[in-house]
Amino acid sequence: MNKPEPSLASRRAIRTIAFVEAIKGLIVLAAAAGVMSLIRRQDLYDVAAALVDHMHLNPASHYPQIFLDAAEHYQQQAHLLWLAAGAAAYVAVRLTEAYGLLRERAWAEWLAALSGAVYVPFDVLHLLRHPSLLGAAILLVNLAVVGVMVLALMQRRAAASTMAGQIPAKDEHDDRHRTHRLQADRPRRP
Repeated sequence: MNKPEPSLASRRAIRTIAFVEAIKGLIVLAAAAGVMSLIRRQDLYDVAAALVDHMHLNPASHYPQIFLDAAEHYQQQAHLLWLAAGAAAYVAVRLTEAYGLLRERAWAEWLAALSGAVYVPFDVLHLLRHPSLLGAAILLVNLAVVGVMVLALMQRRAAASTMAGQIPAKDEHDDRHRTHRLQADRPRRP
């Protein structure tokens, strides 16, 4: 039986989402690898301070201070291991999702729809508290991803039910022919 085919526009949108998910996973992977390699060489706080200095930021101002405090807080090895484990899990989910979407798997469409929908309430809350164009754009992108995935799942379901209706029902002639063959193959009693 053939698998249901999504429309061409839906396929393009899904492939675009798959590439975005793969890029998100690779960015987190690169960032985690970079942070881990820097941590091995020197103190994390020193790396953060050097980064703040390189960007010509005032270390006493609010946001650079938050960054430096976070670096000092995550200096402990246990925190870093949990952060690395979280990054690894995120990367695994994003790359698996991208693979599934590229291979047109229904489970990946469900995963993309659910993982996009999880962010929507947080995006709305953030937009209400701190209105910005970036926040609105992020919300719209997440809503678009969820919409595309729900539409793809609905198309898949409609195509599957249409295909199920096209499967020929058992024909009585086939049943009689099979019964006749079985009787012919049985050994006769003497």
